[in-house]
Amino acid sequence: MTSDRDPQLLKGVLPMLTLAALTHDESYGYELVAALRAAGLAELSTGTLYPVLTRLERDGLVTSRLVASSSGPARKYYRPSDAGLAALRTQRASWAALVATADRVLRAAAETAAAGTAATDTAPTAAPTHPEGTR
Repeated sequence: MTSDRDPQLLKGVLPMLTLAALTHDESYGYELVAALRAAGLAELSTGTLYPVLTRLERDGLVTSRLVASSSGPARKYYRPSDAGLAALRTQRASWAALVATADRVLRAAAETAAAGTAATDTAPTAAPTHPEGTR
């Protein structure tokens, strides 16, 4: 995540991205943060991801299990539940539709702006206006 990225955009898609990342293999929180950072969310923090994992688990979209770790406390591994996989399919379709709509709107705006610039560049220069009574 670059510093010029709107955090609200990430907030809206992070649950979907988390579910998608977990479809590859079960993972614990910090490992999942590292994977999402490697995918392009460079500034993602554990403090952002752990509440998402908690909500996903509370909503029944992920399951978890504790696994003993030789290097410290037990790790909580997450994987999508069947409901989570179904939710991810729905979210992917919704995301694709939203992206297509946003692309259409942004493309139309760019074309309008480009046409406006071209019209301004080719428009004849307006005749100077004269103050009242000086004609």
